Amino acid sequence: MTVLASILAISAALVKGFWLFFGYLNNQVFPQPLDEKRERFYLQKLEEGSEEAEHVLTEHNLRLVAHVVKKYENSGEELDDLISIGTIGLIKAIKTYSGERGVRLATYAARCIENEVLMHLRNIKNIKQEISLYEPIGYDQEGGELSLIDVLTIETDIVDMVDLKIQEEKIRSNLDILSERERQII
Repeated sequence: MTVLASILAISAALVKGFWLFFGYLNNQVFPQPLDEKRERFYLQKLEEGSEEAEHVLTEHNLRLVAHVVKKYENSGEELDDLISIGTIGLIKAIKTYSGERGVRLATYAARCIENEVLMHLRNIKNIKQEISLYEPIGYDQEGGELSLIDVLTIETDIVDMVDLKIQEEKIRSNLDILSERERQII
């Protein structure tokens, strides 16, 4: 499968996943999980390279995505964004699942979904901690926006005072090497 085809398949699954979750929120309608026999059938088809099997497994495990994401609904992120991120985790789980691991697909997928959501939340947290010197922080007396860089450059008196203090310390440390007359002059 080419990269473009994979991206298109993921995009289609995300859109479909969103609408199915939207339907779940409004009507409590989601495809039922596959029974063990049908799941094994589609997993076998998946190992043979069937895209249809991948789509069926994704569709019938969207309820799992909603269940896992529900734990993070108070994270401050939009629920539909978390569903999309969780669906990506589900797709990754389906693509990397191996029955040889000795666990059911749902168990493996739940961890992948949760990991994907947690990774997204960590990335968002890191981005929110970054501060730009040019980001607005308030307004001046005339109502114009102030940024951190404006405040730092306005307070040049502080910079000048620190610079003066450093020069004064240098002069004091060099006074000892001067003669008595030179010290009096300075």
